[in-house]
Amino acid sequence: MDKNYNEYYDLCNNSTSGFDYERFILEEEAAGNNSRKNKIVKVKKQKAEEKPRGSGSEIYEWLQCLVSALLICVLVFAFFVRIIGIMGYSMMPTFHDGDSVIISNIFYEPQQGDVIVLRKLSFQPEPIIKRVIAVEGQTVNIDFEQGIVYVDDVPLDEPYIAEPTLTPIDFDGKITVPENCVFVMGDNRNGSTDSRSNDVGCVDTRYIMGKVLIRILPLNKFGKVE
Repeated sequence: MDKNYNEYYDLCNNSTSGFDYERFILEEEAAGNNSRKNKIVKVKKQKAEEKPRGSGSEIYEWLQCLVSALLICVLVFAFFVRIIGIMGYSMMPTFHDGDSVIISNIFYEPQQGDVIVLRKLSFQPEPIIKRVIAVEGQTVNIDFEQGIVYVDDVPLDEPYIAEPTLTPIDFDGKITVPENCVFVMGDNRNGSTDSRSNDVGCVDTRYIMGKVLIRILPLNKFGKVE
């Protein structure tokens, strides 16, 4: 009889001859236990390697976010928008002394009715805020008896002014706004030094710092400026 067959026969009959069945079972159990132990050790090792991030790491990430946000704000306010504080009363009742606004000059082309901030050093070093009454090529005339402003011979509807325009200052007749210039006036018509004055005159568009977009102070008037 074949030897392998004898060993198989002994195994089936739980015989101790030729093949140590009990030892085989013990070895298999030991191998299984070792395998399970190895898996447990491996899992514990992985968990140990996955250490939770400490508070120092979280603080560093918050600082990174804060620095990034500040950098973005600096870039935005350096190249796209600016915050301007208003001084004086020439734009009452639309704006008051101490108000703050956000302005922008990106891709801006002056339009009639826009509220702008400009700087004309020959008049004063501080920025001034005015409303565009007419742009290049348009004509401006003012009836100081009736207090009516005409642009291209059409009377303006001005619900924003404090009172009718009664003060000529240096304005002495109909004018045509030169190329690349604007004619500006304050909404407080009789308390504003503007294009009616020889000190200001028609303003070169290069002096325009930007159009007023948003009023940020006072907070109860926060919002877009129409």
